[in-house]
Amino acid sequence: MLDDFMMRATLAGIGVAFAAAPLGCFVVWRRMAYFGDATAHAAILGIALSLALSISVFAGALVIALVMALTVNLLTGRGYAMDTLLGVLAHSALAFGLVAVSFLSGIRIDLMAYLFGDILAVSRSDLVVIWGGAALVVALIGWRWSDLLTATLNEDLAYASGIDPKREQLVLTLALAITVAVAIKVVGVLLIAAMLIIPAAAARPLSRTPEGMAVVAAGIGSISALVGLRAAYVFDTPAGPSIVCVAALIFAALSIVGSLRTST
Repeated sequence: MLDDFMMRATLAGIGVAFAAAPLGCFVVWRRMAYFGDATAHAAILGIALSLALSISVFAGALVIALVMALTVNLLTGRGYAMDTLLGVLAHSALAFGLVAVSFLSGIRIDLMAYLFGDILAVSRSDLVVIWGGAALVVALIGWRWSDLLTATLNEDLAYASGIDPKREQLVLTLALAITVAVAIKVVGVLLIAAMLIIPAAAARPLSRTPEGMAVVAAGIGSISALVGLRAAYVFDTPAGPSIVCVAALIFAALSIVGSLRTST
């Protein structure tokens, strides 16, 4: 675990946990789980375009994730139910991305690494991107925290307080796109939503304040990264899925304990 590549992987996992924690709380509160999943699926198209244009995978994924999220915001309420719209856009973007990857000639690509993550291959430059993105997400959410909470609690109350809920939605959209882009290397596009939702959901019964929930979610996400990497190292299992499995086990354990406390 003290090898150089494992240290980089550990730092990468903790960085993603810090980025996903506050945003994941809002995803849970606003019931935006499918929205996060759809944005993550769309990122595979960004990966294909970035490889075709020889630009940064982070930049390509960020642009497409942002375009996807903004498109959903724009089309919401125009004759389609939200879940229908997300389903169409998410799976269409994923399919087009996978087809686009197949047309890339002369480029060797490990598709599984992008779908499920390749945290053990994180480089120092990747760490800079991950921690830079995490710092940006935390700063963005922290800056708008009070307004975001008000808009999440009650839109009418937000309007009465001079807060535009649509503007706050755009803030979450931008934060989500950044998180998706930085988390691709760690858990892949298919598991990003899990790192957003599971630690936040596990932290909910342990927290008495919204701020406390974000802090606890960051802790659970970090523990999941550490234990998941250790399990992957010992049992020779995929690192990204192992991290998510640990988070799921923590959630299950806390849910059981909560149920026992309620019953007694």
